[in-house]
Amino acid sequence: FAQILSLDVGVLARCIKIYREDSLIIFDRYIVVRVFVMIVFVLLFLTQENSNQRTHHIRSLSSITIIIIINNMREIISIHIGQAGAQVGNACWELYCLEHGISPDGQMPSDRFSGQEDGAFNTFFSETKAGKHVPRAVYFDLEPTVIDEVRTGPYRQLFHPDQLITGKEDAANNYARGHYTIGKEMVDGCLDKIRRLADQCTGLQGFLLFHSVGGGTGSGFGSLLLERLSVDYGKKSKLDFCIYPSPQVSTAVVEPYNSVLSTHALLEHTDVAFMLDNEAIYDICRRSLDIERPSYINLNRLVA
Repeated sequence: FAQILSLDVGVLARCIKIYREDSLIIFDRYIVVRVFVMIVFVLLFLTQENSNQRTHHIRSLSSITIIIIINNMREIISIHIGQAGAQVGNACWELYCLEHGISPDGQMPSDRFSGQEDGAFNTFFSETKAGKHVPRAVYFDLEPTVIDEVRTGPYRQLFHPDQLITGKEDAANNYARGHYTIGKEMVDGCLDKIRRLADQCTGLQGFLLFHSVGGGTGSGFGSLLLERLSVDYGKKSKLDFCIYPSPQVSTAVVEPYNSVLSTHALLEHTDVAFMLDNEAIYDICRRSLDIERPSYINLNRLVA
């Protein structure tokens, strides 16, 4: 009994050291389950006279502890900003659904334990009591055109309407409009939506951000949102997938200026930034995939 108690304290200390950001909810649940498991194993331990069986029970106790902790630490929230972020997001969620056998309306026929979030796919999907799988994602854009395509597209029933947030006026490829004027008016509402998603998670790992750094919304509003996320979720991981402008493939003259201004925020506030070059992706589509005239759909699916 003394051995089990000392092991329990040791394992708990290691878990706290590894997962310093445990929420109180996870910790309370861990304590309740841990005490229950410990009582069961103490009873088994006292009834076994063989030392090998006792050792086996102690090792099982340690394994169950770590499994309980790890299973509660896994959710990731995806944030899609601007036109590029939304269109890459569409390709990503289409691929996630195909990989896990989730239909466009959020139903998953192969999920035998409906209403229980215990599958690997629950990292990216939350599950309602009715068995519908909803992406842990938020779409932001300062103008509604691109996100309206999501609202009316084949995967319109997959997303909750509150997760699709749009303004009325775009940033017009201007970093300052996205960061200081129009974007600043919307950022509090966006953070509120992210906070609601984070509250639904038992153990949030971090964020995936998708945007371009050449446009006004992706660069300006993306930088502003990263700064605010660093304040509210300082210790959470932030992985950024950003589409960088290229000299041959360009949609605006001011893309280099927007990208330089946005790169400062990426250096300061992200843990890892994956830089995607449009021109290189075009070349991959032409040379490796034999697509003569690659469209944005081809590029986005390759990024996904």
